[in-house]
Amino acid sequence: MPPDTERKRAVVLLSGGLDSATALAIAREQGYACYALSLDYGQRHVAELNAARQVAASAGVVEHKILPIDLTAIGGSALTDTRIDVPEDGGEGIPVTYVPARNTIFLSLALGWAEVLGACDLFVGVNAVDYSGYPDCRPEYIAAFERLANLATKAGVEGKTFRVHAPLIELTKAQIIAEGARLGVEYGLTVSCYQADREGRACGHCDSCRFRAEGLRQAGIPDPTRYC
Repeated sequence: MPPDTERKRAVVLLSGGLDSATALAIAREQGYACYALSLDYGQRHVAELNAARQVAASAGVVEHKILPIDLTAIGGSALTDTRIDVPEDGGEGIPVTYVPARNTIFLSLALGWAEVLGACDLFVGVNAVDYSGYPDCRPEYIAAFERLANLATKAGVEGKTFRVHAPLIELTKAQIIAEGARLGVEYGLTVSCYQADREGRACGHCDSCRFRAEGLRQAGIPDPTRYC
């Protein structure tokens, strides 16, 4: 593989969860020099940031930034307001684990860093199949943000073309895991649980835990998750 200075650069949003770790592995396989961005936004499952550090180190990214942004100040989600319980029984509609405008905020920060780096590619591990119904995980949202990126930046109006890659968006959780396993992703490093404890141990009951466990089962991969 060519040295980092000779490869195209990409900014990869890295939460520390299963999906973002797989998206990072795909970006690396495609030959990008990867710059990983994680957000410390006041999430109750803060253990995912330690997981993100481990995943970034394992993947050999060029640089890993963890930016602080306090979304607890506006609340409105079980992930940013401890007064709202994380649901453990699924349900209809958009769940309370939806964080208002989260992916828009995250992608905007990734876009800003990409512009500074001279990168034209953003990777995000959103999924519209085995997910919880979040509106900012749909293909039409990704397409709309890509249009915005090219209209709202100096680089975009001066002729560069930004692309937002969502390589997992049409895959089932089992397909995502199978692809990650092929690429050597160490899923034991990742934390997916919405209410993981400080050591990263999962509850085993929330939406994210259930999707993860079922995906691993369907993919025929032993579950490396540590549970409470």
